[in-house]
Amino acid sequence: MQEKANFPIVTEVAGEEISSEQLQKNLSRYLWAEGFSRDKDVLEIACGAGQGLGILNRSAGNFVAGDLTEELVHSAKRHYTDRVALCRFAAESMPFPGKSFDVLILFEAIYYLRSVNEFLRECRRILRPGGKVLIATANKDLYDFNPSPYSITYYGVVDLTALFANEGFGTEFFGDTNVYNVSYRQRLLRPIKKVAVALNLIPKTMKGKRWLKRLIFGELQPMPAELMTDHGSYLPPEPIRGDRPDTEHKTILCAATLM
Repeated sequence: MQEKANFPIVTEVAGEEISSEQLQKNLSRYLWAEGFSRDKDVLEIACGAGQGLGILNRSAGNFVAGDLTEELVHSAKRHYTDRVALCRFAAESMPFPGKSFDVLILFEAIYYLRSVNEFLRECRRILRPGGKVLIATANKDLYDFNPSPYSITYYGVVDLTALFANEGFGTEFFGDTNVYNVSYRQRLLRPIKKVAVALNLIPKTMKGKRWLKRLIFGELQPMPAELMTDHGSYLPPEPIRGDRPDTEHKTILCAATLM
């Protein structure tokens, strides 16, 4: 039986020590989503502690966010107070009327869903025609890929193409953080990481990973409660194909359009 999920211990929350690369990836994915969200009715699903909510709230015409984990929703509410509408809900059963949103966002959470098909049917139900689902997910097709604790199924570009096509969506894909452009230290340590993953030696919690992050990335910094544009520059993701596995990028971004 799968261990009961304790998402706060594997979620990047304010004050958690992260690398500059992690901060840049978080900022870039929200700035990418901002480009789809201007003046639209937008919902972020599984928003976690909500670091990107301020960016989306400023660009969207109407913005709502939520998470299944009560502790994470409360954390986001403490920071944003009444600036952002927040509620608790499951991705597979969303408490919103049909055709009520233009853009749905799910970042780094699709691999935790017990039923991706139910989630996609819910997306189709609450999206307006031509609406978009924006996904960010760790790339399972990297040879040194390390799955998150409590994850159920990871989906690469080929899997996502098929899943969305079955529900009447067209897809575009982008890659973020090319593994051939990272530091020499990271490239040198990739084979060691692969062995550590195979031997189940990678720490499971954010706290437990701090020493590993320092080894790979060097100096760390605290995760902010709210991402700001001065936390980094926007690095647009690279377009990639959806008909073959991507083995070059750490993060896969998918923009699925309801046909």
